[in-house]
Amino acid sequence: MKSNYHTHTTFCDGRDPPEAMAEAAVERGFDVLGFSSHSDMLRDPAAYRAAIRDLAEANRGRLRIMLGLEAELAKPWSRVAGEYDYVIGSCHFVAAPDGALVPVDHSPRLLAEGIRSGFGGDAVSFVRAYFAAVRSTLSADFEIVGHPDLVRKFNAKHPFFDEAASWYRGELEATADAIAASGKLVEVNTGAISRGWLDDAYPSPEFRAMLRERGVRFVLSSDAHSADALDCAFERFGGGEDYVSLQEDLG
Repeated sequence: MKSNYHTHTTFCDGRDPPEAMAEAAVERGFDVLGFSSHSDMLRDPAAYRAAIRDLAEANRGRLRIMLGLEAELAKPWSRVAGEYDYVIGSCHFVAAPDGALVPVDHSPRLLAEGIRSGFGGDAVSFVRAYFAAVRSTLSADFEIVGHPDLVRKFNAKHPFFDEAASWYRGELEATADAIAASGKLVEVNTGAISRGWLDDAYPSPEFRAMLRERGVRFVLSSDAHSADALDCAFERFGGGEDYVSLQEDLG
């Protein structure tokens, strides 16, 4: 079953409207398409929910459409029972000691400025704070952990910390333990590939291995912000007994 649960449209920061994403999904042989607008970018949540529900009805029989949300865990958000089929929980910001929110994946320049102003230039402290934030939010009401090592997005082209360091492996181990204990799913997210920042998915191969050792299950997602990225690199990462079908998992 070909599915994608992490899809952005013009309701937030995506390039294409939901209808275009759905047509592309049908053309590319998808069985399931889940929409997941950013909670902190939705100007009209009610209109978003109505549009996706209407689109799901219009595509009944040829494409199963699910209504999701990508909750920004560093900012206030809420979930009312029945509003969404599923929620992806993601950390795109890290709170500095003074309370300022440092953007993790907006641009290398803003990241560097945030580490300098919010963490005194200490990249290790920033990365540790990122993973602490991921772990601290796992008790929230969501089903899928979004790109849990997003903090490495710019590190290949603009290195600011050592991914081979023992302290970093320790953060991954602690986070893998916490995710396993939460029982949540983790997305294998190919978004950094389509945007040209990495040649691998989130989580990294090392992090995925740690999660697998702990029995964590996965869903495959592209984090698509345009129709042409809907199944980016799916042939590299799709498959395996620890991948689940979200719609069947939710019942």
